Formats: sequence, C-alpha cells, structure tokens
Amino acid sequence: MTRSELIKIICQKNNISLSELARRIGQTPQNFNKKILRNTISDDELSKILLVLNIEQKIRFSDGTSIEMKTD
Repeated sequence: MTRSELIKIICQKNNISLSELARRIGQTPQNFNKKILRNTISDDELSKILLVLNIEQKIRFSDGTSIEMKTD
C-alpha cells in the first residue's frame, strides 16, 4: 500500500476530506493534492498527519515484536 492510499483510507475512516487534512497540517489543498497524486508524502508529513488526527502507530518487525507509538 502506498502512502497516498493510506492517507486516503485514513481520511475516509475519519470522515475528513483531503482538503481539510491539508489545512490541518498547514498546507494548501492544491499542494497536498499534488503530493498525493505523485505519492511524495514525506515521513515528517505522515507523522504530522497521524499527530493531527490523533492516530496511534504500531511498528511490527519481522521477528514478531512490535512497538506502539501513541500521539498524546
């Protein structure tokens, strides 16, 4: 799954438009939409999206261990 696909799913699950998400992370909807189309969302931008929407992250390693990151 690409980051763009992930962000679209996150928006659907949170009942928020891509334009509103762009505004919440301090970008113009036009600029953010171009990044979505090109799939050029940076690590920092993805982290900011998760923080703004209060979404928890879980990182799973190949050995089965995982780390949960909560945005408080």
